[in-house]
Amino acid sequence: MITQIKGGVCAAKGFKAGGIHCGIRKNRTKRDLALIVSEVPAAAAGVYTKNLVKGAPILVTQKNIANGKARAIVCNSGNANTCNANGIEIAEAMCRVTGDALGIAPDDVVVASTGVIGQPLSIDPIAEHIGELAASVTSDGSAYAAEAIMTTDTKKKEVAYSFTAGGKECRIGGIAKGSGMIHPNMATMLVFVTTDCAISAEMLQKALSEDVKTSFNMVSVDGDTSTNDTVCVLANGMAGNLEIADEGADFDAFAEALHAVTVELCKMIAGDGEGATKLLTCELSGAPNAETAQTVAKSVICSSLTKAAMFGADANWGRILCAIGYSGVFVDVNKVDVSFRSKAGEILVCKGGAGVDFSEETAKTILTESEIDIVVALNDGDASATAWGCDLTYDYVKINGDYRT
Repeated sequence: MITQIKGGVCAAKGFKAGGIHCGIRKNRTKRDLALIVSEVPAAAAGVYTKNLVKGAPILVTQKNIANGKARAIVCNSGNANTCNANGIEIAEAMCRVTGDALGIAPDDVVVASTGVIGQPLSIDPIAEHIGELAASVTSDGSAYAAEAIMTTDTKKKEVAYSFTAGGKECRIGGIAKGSGMIHPNMATMLVFVTTDCAISAEMLQKALSEDVKTSFNMVSVDGDTSTNDTVCVLANGMAGNLEIADEGADFDAFAEALHAVTVELCKMIAGDGEGATKLLTCELSGAPNAETAQTVAKSVICSSLTKAAMFGADANWGRILCAIGYSGVFVDVNKVDVSFRSKAGEILVCKGGAGVDFSEETAKTILTESEIDIVVALNDGDASATAWGCDLTYDYVKINGDYRT
């Protein structure tokens, strides 16, 4: 059994966090440097963007946690440190100054950056303020860290759960940033998860790699796969359970808790998409296999026309059928049912691939809510999938029309 608790990345024993403004961002009211620290060495696992253009921090982090261990995570916002000639040098310097401030080895540091691509990043503001940040981390500093990794996000994103493994209470929590350039093929933007559960690095990586297939890989805001997507999990074992080194009941309990964290962060990311006013969830059932279910659900969520219709509270279900039809997998469209659902009610708009009579007024009332479920039944098997996205608004274009300047 898992229970939602408070604390974000500081909910687990032995983790502290914080965030400050160091000067990367011009707006001094915005935090732009985050730090998460474990009291003891932790098992580490990560998944990263499959974009061929990768931010320098990803390459350094991959090298640093190749041994399956880490003690800290440092992340700046306001600059992605991507496509820079000295990007690797800067990312390594971030690890070095962080290590010096904490008294740990530089290669025990996970490094990440987010913001504008192709802009030089100076190490100076980070080096000047990392000592201040290291001294300010606390066991209730998750919110500050969550704020410090935000770019166009309008809300900080953090969540935590408790669960039982090996007869011991364990805790797991995470923070995330993500609002635009989100169409992941591994994870999404930046997500940092901490847990006091004892689990080997190999099993931690296995759990994370499996989890993202049905969590972060099922999120899309705008169809653009970021260059800096990173999800990293640190597990320091301070809960005192017997280390999870194989599959079994304890591994399943950990995987369930991890999925609870990642799904909540998925919803937060999708609901806070750039310019978004609505969280869209596609609940798809009746597929012949998991691949078909996931592909079709993601296709519906990614449809710009569907997203625009949801913004206008227009029950234009034909756009959903269209998205199903071009998803790339075979679907018997003559079996497809579609409904719209929100806290205002549910309405069937398509049965067996054809329209049915429904009240446009009722449909508009349902679609005016801030959270909308697009319920699709393929009626051709037992597999299901869920995908998350948001509506497409005028503000999305405004935000991205002058994002760099």
